[in-house]
Amino acid sequence: MNKHDTLVAAEQKSICNTYGRYPVNVSKAKGSRLWDLDGKEYIDLLSGISVVNIGHCRDDLADVMAEQARKLVQVSNLFYQEEQVECAEKLLATCDADKVFFSNSGAEANEAAIKLARRYMRTVKERDAYEIITLDGSFHGRTLATLTATGQTGPIKDGFAPLPEGFKYVPAGDVEALKSAITDKTAAVMIEMVQGEGGIKPLPEDYVKAVTELVAEKDILLIVDEVQSGLCRTGKWWAHQHYGVTPHIFTSAKALANGLPMGAMFATEEVAKGFTPGSHATTFGGGALVSKVASKVIDIMTEDKLDQRAAELGDFFKSEAGKLQDKFPGKIKSVRGLGLMLGVELSFDGSEIFTALREQGFILNLTKGTILRLLPALTIEKEDLVMFLKALEGLLAEQA
Repeated sequence: MNKHDTLVAAEQKSICNTYGRYPVNVSKAKGSRLWDLDGKEYIDLLSGISVVNIGHCRDDLADVMAEQARKLVQVSNLFYQEEQVECAEKLLATCDADKVFFSNSGAEANEAAIKLARRYMRTVKERDAYEIITLDGSFHGRTLATLTATGQTGPIKDGFAPLPEGFKYVPAGDVEALKSAITDKTAAVMIEMVQGEGGIKPLPEDYVKAVTELVAEKDILLIVDEVQSGLCRTGKWWAHQHYGVTPHIFTSAKALANGLPMGAMFATEEVAKGFTPGSHATTFGGGALVSKVASKVIDIMTEDKLDQRAAELGDFFKSEAGKLQDKFPGKIKSVRGLGLMLGVELSFDGSEIFTALREQGFILNLTKGTILRLLPALTIEKEDLVMFLKALEGLLAEQA
């Protein structure tokens, strides 16, 4: 067997079969490049699913990891840690939130958001409100609660019943449906400003405005899931900033420590009153090592103005992909996204084109069977995007 087949066989013996993996192994990475065990080079347009937003294996980030690893790694949250406070202060400077809770993943950050919303309503507002309303097509995580919050059906939920109660779903964009779903048991509405797993779908501005007015009128909370869209990905630090919205709670993870597991839940001063000592906790969340790395990530994003860069490159990509849409009428249904959170929706099953792009050395994602999803590093070179567009153009020209 070759190296790849040997690796696959070894995995099948030792790792749970939960992933439909691409037929690619990754041996090393640098910037926006990946290499497999045989030395084949790929342009990474996925960045670990919006995780390595500042590129793979940066020397300056590696230096911070090494230095901190020799100083302090983990002591639990029984102790004050200057690295954690430094990271919190830098993050809060990018948004209108007042408090942050650190976790290890996006799912845990969303769990914390759900728990905080319920506890705030019961212990501070003294209302028996616990229901969370989410949108069809949403994705909020894989724990039982966040899986239930996810507005999707099918294999993702099959076999896990009974799922926790207290969640409702409404169609995205339908204000009347949301209005009808709110009752005296409603604690919060939870949305993604751009549905990532749902197909790179930014919410309409008028809908978001109506949602914010509705939650204010009903005196309930707005939770925004920024696990995939946050940290400069959409051309602003946080996707909700495109809409002029200040959520009561929002969440982040993925790109926070550029590949190390870290999540965060942000809240206003008022809503953060819902958590008191002992009400929520984590052993590893916001440990010294990941907090120090995240602080450096924030510094790099700030100094290199990666929010602006993402906006400029995203506009360039959408403009050029739009030209392909005009050139091949009937083959590209839409080009959409914010910043470098991009989707090219084909008018036909995209499996063959997705496979051909991978064989030509482009790593991306196929969502819903027709949507080519791109989440490149915010540091990617424009030439790499041009190469992808040329490859896509060639494949569309061959498509019957």
